[in-house]
Amino acid sequence: MASNSPRAGRFVPTLTQVVQAAPSSAKELPELSRAMQEELVMRVMQRLDLALEKRLPAAIAALVQQHMQALGPRLWEEVGAVVQQSVAQAVAQELAARNARS
Repeated sequence: MASNSPRAGRFVPTLTQVVQAAPSSAKELPELSRAMQEELVMRVMQRLDLALEKRLPAAIAALVQQHMQALGPRLWEEVGAVVQQSVAQAVAQELAARNARS
């Protein structure tokens, strides 16, 4: 599901665009009445809902996992820096308070 396109996360095709890009056999549908078109759209949307409900969580989980693996070292670096600064500040404050009491 990964893409090398820099705009991959910003573009989700519409149903119309997908149908227009479909193989020619899918384009060779007979003329449909308005009611049949609406029913077809409703059925296609139901199928899409089911398919996306099954596939999107796995795709999103894989993407999040990839990003977490890439961010992991940077996160640990930041956590280490914050802990080190916090300890240094706490020690400095404690020494200053101790000197003030003496």
